[in-house]
Amino acid sequence: MTRHRSLATLEHDLTRCRACPRLVEWREQVAIGKRAAFAEQTYWGRPVPGFGDPQARLLITGLAPGAHGANRTGRMFTGDRSGEWLYRALHQTGFANQPSSIERDDGLQVRDAWVTSVVHCAPPDNKPTPLERDTCRHWLHEELRLLANVEVIVALGGFGWDGLLQALAELGHATKPKPRFGHGAQARVGPFHVLGSYHPSQQNTFTGRLTESMLRAVFERARGLLGSA
Repeated sequence: MTRHRSLATLEHDLTRCRACPRLVEWREQVAIGKRAAFAEQTYWGRPVPGFGDPQARLLITGLAPGAHGANRTGRMFTGDRSGEWLYRALHQTGFANQPSSIERDDGLQVRDAWVTSVVHCAPPDNKPTPLERDTCRHWLHEELRLLANVEVIVALGGFGWDGLLQALAELGHATKPKPRFGHGAQARVGPFHVLGSYHPSQQNTFTGRLTESMLRAVFERARGLLGSA
Protein backbone atom coordinates (compact mmCIF):
# COMPACT_ATOMS: atom_id res chain seq x y z
CA MET A 1 0.00 0.00 0.00
CA THR A 2 1.33 3.43 -0.96
CA ARG A 3 1.92 5.78 1.96
CA HIS A 4 0.89 9.28 0.94
CA ARG A 5 2.61 12.40 2.18
CA SER A 6 -0.58 14.44 2.36
CA LEU A 7 -4.33 14.40 1.84
CA ALA A 8 -3.73 16.20 -1.45
CA THR A 9 -1.54 13.41 -2.85
CA LEU A 10 -4.02 10.86 -1.54
CA GLU A 11 -6.84 12.61 -3.40
CA HIS A 12 -4.74 12.78 -6.58
CA ASP A 13 -4.21 9.01 -6.60
CA LEU A 14 -7.67 8.06 -5.34
CA THR A 15 -9.51 9.95 -8.09
CA ARG A 16 -7.52 8.03 -10.71
CA CYS A 17 -8.18 4.56 -9.28
CA ARG A 18 -9.52 1.89 -11.67
CA ALA A 19 -9.02 -1.15 -9.45
CA CYS A 20 -12.61 -2.49 -9.55
CA PRO A 21 -13.80 -3.14 -13.14
CA ARG A 22 -17.50 -3.40 -12.26
CA LEU A 23 -17.48 -0.10 -10.40
CA VAL A 24 -15.48 1.67 -13.09
CA GLU A 25 -17.95 0.53 -15.75
CA TRP A 26 -20.99 1.54 -13.68
CA ARG A 27 -19.80 4.96 -12.53
CA GLU A 28 -18.83 5.89 -16.11
CA GLN A 29 -22.02 4.47 -17.60
CA VAL A 30 -24.10 6.58 -15.20
CA ALA A 31 -22.02 9.65 -16.02
CA ILE A 32 -22.78 9.24 -19.71
CA GLY A 33 -26.44 8.19 -19.40
CA LYS A 34 -27.26 10.76 -16.69
CA ARG A 35 -30.63 11.38 -15.08
CA ALA A 36 -33.02 13.57 -17.06
CA ALA A 37 -33.06 16.25 -14.35
CA PHE A 38 -29.27 16.62 -14.68
CA ALA A 39 -28.96 16.15 -18.45
CA GLU A 40 -27.16 19.49 -18.93
CA GLN A 41 -24.60 18.80 -16.21
CA THR A 42 -21.19 17.19 -16.54
CA TYR A 43 -20.96 14.24 -14.15
CA TRP A 44 -17.83 13.65 -12.08
CA GLY A 45 -17.88 9.93 -12.92
CA ARG A 46 -14.73 9.04 -10.95
CA PRO A 47 -13.85 7.87 -7.43
CA VAL A 48 -15.03 10.51 -4.94
CA PRO A 49 -12.44 11.68 -2.39
CA GLY A 50 -13.10 12.51 1.25
CA PHE A 51 -14.03 16.07 2.10
CA GLY A 52 -13.69 18.37 5.09
CA ASP A 53 -11.31 19.82 7.63
CA PRO A 54 -7.77 18.34 7.55
CA GLN A 55 -7.54 19.04 11.31
CA ALA A 56 -10.81 17.20 11.98
CA ARG A 57 -11.43 15.44 15.26
CA LEU A 58 -14.61 13.83 13.88
CA LEU A 59 -14.57 11.33 11.00
CA ILE A 60 -17.83 10.34 9.27
CA THR A 61 -17.87 7.31 7.01
CA GLY A 62 -20.72 6.16 4.81
CA LEU A 63 -21.33 3.36 2.33
CA ALA A 64 -20.42 4.71 -1.12
CA PRO A 65 -21.17 7.69 -3.41
CA GLY A 66 -24.67 7.93 -4.80
CA ALA A 67 -24.94 7.40 -8.57
CA HIS A 68 -26.61 10.77 -9.18
CA GLY A 69 -25.34 12.46 -6.02
CA ALA A 70 -21.61 12.38 -5.29
CA ASN A 71 -20.88 10.53 -8.54
CA ARG A 72 -22.39 13.56 -10.29
CA THR A 73 -21.03 16.38 -8.12
CA GLY A 74 -17.66 14.95 -7.08
CA ARG A 75 -18.15 15.67 -3.37
CA MET A 76 -19.21 13.25 -0.67
CA PHE A 77 -22.93 13.31 0.21
CA THR A 78 -23.58 16.20 -2.17
CA GLY A 79 -26.52 16.52 -4.53
CA ASP A 80 -28.92 13.93 -3.12
CA ARG A 81 -31.40 13.38 -0.28
CA SER A 82 -28.89 11.57 1.94
CA GLY A 83 -26.61 14.58 1.81
CA GLU A 84 -29.48 16.93 2.63
CA TRP A 85 -30.08 15.01 5.85
CA LEU A 86 -26.42 14.64 6.76
CA TYR A 87 -25.33 18.24 6.28
CA ARG A 88 -28.46 19.60 7.93
CA ALA A 89 -27.56 17.55 11.01
CA LEU A 90 -23.94 18.70 10.84
CA HIS A 91 -25.06 22.32 10.57
CA GLN A 92 -27.39 21.93 13.55
CA THR A 93 -24.55 20.54 15.67
CA GLY A 94 -21.92 23.09 14.62
CA PHE A 95 -19.89 20.97 12.21
CA ALA A 96 -20.94 22.78 8.99
CA ASN A 97 -21.42 26.42 8.08
CA GLN A 98 -24.65 25.80 6.14
CA PRO A 99 -27.37 23.14 6.05
CA SER A 100 -27.32 22.43 2.31
CA SER A 101 -24.93 20.59 0.01
CA ILE A 102 -25.87 21.06 -3.63
CA GLU A 103 -22.65 21.20 -5.64
CA ARG A 104 -18.90 21.37 -5.12
CA ASP A 105 -18.66 25.22 -5.14
CA ASP A 106 -21.77 26.02 -3.11
CA GLY A 107 -19.78 27.51 -0.22
CA LEU A 108 -20.16 24.57 2.16
CA GLN A 109 -17.42 24.32 4.77
CA VAL A 110 -17.16 21.42 7.18
CA ARG A 111 -15.60 22.32 10.54
CA ASP A 112 -13.70 19.85 12.71
CA ALA A 113 -15.08 16.96 10.62
CA TRP A 114 -14.07 14.86 7.63
CA VAL A 115 -16.64 13.04 5.47
CA THR A 116 -15.66 9.89 3.59
CA SER A 117 -16.96 6.42 2.70
CA VAL A 118 -15.84 2.81 2.80
CA VAL A 119 -16.13 2.53 -1.01
CA HIS A 120 -15.28 5.54 -3.16
CA CYS A 121 -17.07 4.64 -6.41
CA ALA A 122 -20.82 4.52 -6.99
CA PRO A 123 -21.95 0.86 -7.06
CA PRO A 124 -24.94 -0.62 -8.91
CA ASP A 125 -28.03 -0.67 -6.66
CA ASN A 126 -25.91 0.98 -3.91
CA LYS A 127 -24.43 -2.46 -3.15
CA PRO A 128 -20.66 -2.88 -3.35
CA THR A 129 -19.41 -6.45 -3.15
CA PRO A 130 -17.23 -7.60 -0.23
CA LEU A 131 -14.28 -7.79 -2.65
CA GLU A 132 -14.85 -4.19 -3.78
CA ARG A 133 -15.07 -3.08 -0.15
CA ASP A 134 -11.82 -4.85 0.70
CA THR A 135 -10.04 -3.53 -2.40
CA CYS A 136 -11.04 0.04 -1.56
CA ARG A 137 -10.27 -0.08 2.16
CA HIS A 138 -6.64 1.00 1.86
CA TRP A 139 -7.86 4.54 1.09
CA LEU A 140 -9.61 4.61 4.46
CA HIS A 141 -6.40 3.35 6.07
CA GLU A 142 -4.55 6.31 4.62
CA GLU A 143 -7.21 8.81 5.66
CA LEU A 144 -7.05 7.53 9.22
CA ARG A 145 -3.27 7.82 9.20
CA LEU A 146 -3.20 11.33 7.73
CA LEU A 147 -6.07 12.70 9.83
CA ALA A 148 -3.96 12.68 12.96
CA ASN A 149 -6.45 14.50 15.21
CA VAL A 150 -9.43 12.15 14.83
CA GLU A 151 -10.97 11.14 18.16
CA VAL A 152 -14.56 10.19 17.27
CA ILE A 153 -15.86 8.26 14.25
CA VAL A 154 -19.50 8.07 13.15
CA ALA A 155 -20.31 5.13 10.87
CA LEU A 156 -23.46 5.56 8.78
CA GLY A 157 -25.07 2.17 8.22
CA GLY A 158 -24.02 -1.38 8.94
CA PHE A 159 -21.81 -1.63 5.85
CA GLY A 160 -19.90 1.49 6.90
CA TRP A 161 -19.64 0.16 10.46
CA ASP A 162 -18.22 -3.21 9.39
CA GLY A 163 -15.80 -1.67 6.87
CA LEU A 164 -14.56 0.79 9.45
CA LEU A 165 -14.00 -1.88 12.11
CA GLN A 166 -12.08 -4.00 9.60
CA ALA A 167 -9.89 -1.04 8.70
CA LEU A 168 -9.23 -0.26 12.35
CA ALA A 169 -8.38 -3.91 13.07
CA GLU A 170 -5.89 -3.94 10.21
CA LEU A 171 -4.32 -0.82 11.70
CA GLY A 172 -3.86 -2.63 15.02
CA HIS A 173 -7.06 -1.54 16.78
CA ALA A 174 -8.98 -4.81 17.03
CA THR A 175 -11.78 -5.18 19.57
CA LYS A 176 -13.17 -8.54 20.69
CA PRO A 177 -15.93 -9.37 20.66
CA LYS A 178 -16.66 -7.28 17.59
CA PRO A 179 -19.04 -4.44 18.51
CA ARG A 180 -22.50 -4.90 17.00
CA PHE A 181 -23.99 -2.25 14.78
CA GLY A 182 -27.17 -0.44 15.68
CA HIS A 183 -28.47 3.08 15.68
CA GLY A 184 -26.87 4.75 18.67
CA ALA A 185 -24.31 1.97 19.13
CA GLN A 186 -21.11 3.12 20.80
CA ALA A 187 -17.77 1.37 21.22
CA ARG A 188 -14.23 2.23 22.20
CA VAL A 189 -11.87 0.93 19.51
CA GLY A 190 -8.24 1.68 20.19
CA PRO A 191 -7.97 5.45 20.71
CA PHE A 192 -11.33 6.16 19.04
CA HIS A 193 -14.93 6.48 20.14
CA VAL A 194 -17.01 4.82 17.40
CA LEU A 195 -20.71 5.66 17.04
CA GLY A 196 -23.25 3.98 14.80
CA SER A 197 -26.18 5.58 13.00
CA TYR A 198 -28.68 4.36 10.48
CA HIS A 199 -27.67 5.62 7.06
CA PRO A 200 -29.68 8.68 5.90
CA SER A 201 -30.79 6.83 2.76
CA GLN A 202 -34.31 7.26 1.44
CA GLN A 203 -35.10 3.69 2.51
CA ASN A 204 -34.57 4.81 6.10
CA THR A 205 -35.77 8.41 6.01
CA PHE A 206 -38.94 7.84 3.96
CA THR A 207 -40.03 4.98 6.20
CA GLY A 208 -39.34 6.84 9.45
CA ARG A 209 -36.74 4.33 10.55
CA LEU A 210 -34.40 7.32 10.83
CA THR A 211 -35.74 10.72 11.86
CA GLU A 212 -33.95 14.05 11.81
CA SER A 213 -33.89 14.16 15.60
CA MET A 214 -32.33 10.67 15.74
CA LEU A 215 -29.56 11.67 13.34
CA ARG A 216 -28.93 14.97 15.09
CA ALA A 217 -28.67 13.18 18.44
CA VAL A 218 -25.78 11.04 17.13
CA PHE A 219 -23.79 14.12 16.22
CA GLU A 220 -24.68 15.82 19.49
CA ARG A 221 -23.20 12.80 21.24
CA ALA A 222 -20.14 12.95 18.98
CA ARG A 223 -19.73 16.61 19.92
CA GLY A 224 -19.90 15.71 23.58
CA LEU A 225 -17.23 13.01 23.21
CA LEU A 226 -14.66 15.24 21.54
CA GLY A 227 -11.85 15.90 23.93
CA SER A 228 -12.59 12.80 26.02
CA ALA A 229 -10.90 10.23 23.76
